Amino acid sequence: MENQDEKLKAAMRLTYNTQKRRLQLPEYGRNVQKMIEYVKSIPDREERNRQARAVIGVMETVNPQVHLQDDYEHKLWDHMYIISGFDLDVDSPYPAPKPEELSTPPVEIKHKRTPVKVAHYGRNIENIINLIADKEDGEAKDAMIRSIAMYMRQQYLVWNKDSVSDETIFNDLVRLSGGRIRIPEGLHLGRAFNDQQFSRPVAGNQKGRMMLRQKNNRMKNYKK
Repeated sequence: MENQDEKLKAAMRLTYNTQKRRLQLPEYGRNVQKMIEYVKSIPDREERNRQARAVIGVMETVNPQVHLQDDYEHKLWDHMYIISGFDLDVDSPYPAPKPEELSTPPVEIKHKRTPVKVAHYGRNIENIINLIADKEDGEAKDAMIRSIAMYMRQQYLVWNKDSVSDETIFNDLVRLSGGRIRIPEGLHLGRAFNDQQFSRPVAGNQKGRMMLRQKNNRMKNYKK
């Protein structure tokens, strides 16, 4: 009776994935990994090769996305070697990959990235100013200067205060260009944005709460 109880307890004992060997390539699942482990244990080389080719067919079925890759059959054999821990002695139609080939870190791409000079304008405006500065003088360049100055004025009002003089924007424009841009004579930005109210961006949830609060206030006033 006690032996039966022990067998029942053993059968009911759960085995978690965290207690099992880590999956080398999760897209193929644990059953494929068990198949490959079995192939490794086959002593007869001819039978081991036959079973390896059968597992390749299963892997192709389990992971059909591999067909989207060039030379997908080669990829499947490489994946089999990876799942085996590079410990599989079979006659593959392709050379077996080496572990160091897969663990080589990517080549670091170095690039020069200068800090943003003025936060409320941002890097994109600085890049546009540099492009405009390289243009030949003329009406087209003057129009570009006016457009970027208008946009700079808008960004300034969003992040700083309610008003800003044209002179401040022009000085910032010349400074950000390194003195390469000359403000066209008689250029005025006018009052294009004076009738608009700008505010800093608000997170979606916070904005929603503000709108709901305003609606509730209107309802209270209506009831009174």
